[in-house]
Amino acid sequence: MNRAFSRKKDKSWMHTPEALSKHFIAYNAKFLGSTEVEQPKGTEIVRDAVRKLKFARHIKKSEGQKTPKVELQISIYGVKILEPKTKEVLHNCQLHRISFCADDKTDKRIFTYICKDSESNKHLCYVFDSEKCAEEITLTIGQAFDLAYRKFLESGGKDVETRKQIAGLQKRIQELETENTELKYKVQDLENHLRIRDLTSSPPGSVSPKSPSMDIFDMVPFASVSPESTTPTRNGTQLPPLPSRSTEIKKDLFGAEPFDPFCCAVGDFPPDIQSKLDEMQEGFKMGLTVEGTVFCLDPMDNRS
Repeated sequence: MNRAFSRKKDKSWMHTPEALSKHFIAYNAKFLGSTEVEQPKGTEIVRDAVRKLKFARHIKKSEGQKTPKVELQISIYGVKILEPKTKEVLHNCQLHRISFCADDKTDKRIFTYICKDSESNKHLCYVFDSEKCAEEITLTIGQAFDLAYRKFLESGGKDVETRKQIAGLQKRIQELETENTELKYKVQDLENHLRIRDLTSSPPGSVSPKSPSMDIFDMVPFASVSPESTTPTRNGTQLPPLPSRSTEIKKDLFGAEPFDPFCCAVGDFPPDIQSKLDEMQEGFKMGLTVEGTVFCLDPMDNRS
């Protein structure tokens, strides 16, 4: 399994697993903004992004604008960026989309991470100014990533291919159910036409047989029956009643409930489950690189 971080092997986690899996860790920071980058990883990539956003902050400061304060909530479900007073979610970065995280070794306040945008699929670099806890925040993101990856594997991520195959089979079963229903109505229409033809061709005064007529395949025709009633066959045995369709839970062709990899209700079964599982597997497989590096290399980057 890929390690969630690659800085030093002797680095210990900052929090208990329960704190990140059942709750979240909150940090206050100033949000310098985000900018598009070309690669998902790389010290040079984030260094250029930090320089760019720091320069933009200097321009805004000269114009009298303040750097907005935000609250970061880190858990195994992602990194949320919230407005601290209203708790409005400004950005929500899922962990499997975060590929690189770094803090500034010369400026203990600056940290950054690269996340793949869910809509545009572009890589965005987010830059923050914290209260001298940049290293702690990056390690917390690394720990959350590691825990999320483990949870993904334990909950069935290692069986993604099997889950995809079962989802495909479930879809095929539903298609067969639809085809079976259409065929049943077609056979019923044929039977109705045959009955009408027999009635019109029968001599006057003849009595129609009480036993069910055979269809064109020499079989007892389909008939709409109640759950309590049965249909006799040619040898006198009784067929089981047709199962009534429940409006609450839809059963498949074999009487089983539809497969649900996410343990959600039938109506919540995601139509794009395969692409989502592929995306999560690819993101976790890439891993998260956590580094401590130097961003401030020239005078204009120094804090004023």
